[in-house]
Amino acid sequence: MSAKTDRRKRIKAHIRHKVSGTAQRPRMSVFRSNTQIYVQVIDDVAGKTLAAASSLGMKEKMNKTEQAAKVGALIAKVAQEAGVKEVVFDRNGYLYHGRVKQLADAAREGGLKF
Repeated sequence: MSAKTDRRKRIKAHIRHKVSGTAQRPRMSVFRSNTQIYVQVIDDVAGKTLAAASSLGMKEKMNKTEQAAKVGALIAKVAQEAGVKEVVFDRNGYLYHGRVKQLADAAREGGLKF
């Protein structure tokens, strides 16, 4: 492991110690790879994923921050169809800027509260 991934794993452990999702307020977890971005809405008490969205199936050409914004809007729509209105945001050890911030802002604009 590199120093960068070790650092992210340490930060992630601190965040997960504090953040947990319930049925009323599930956890919205973000995973960011070099090319894609994924997000899940998780009920940690029941151990179930309530909603998920990713940039995998997107065909049109766009940069990664635009991609993240589309995924944020998509997760807001999918989560609301599943009956979720409020979530706890889990940035998963990533810094809150760039793609992660774009996703969060788009999810807020889509109607999710966190």
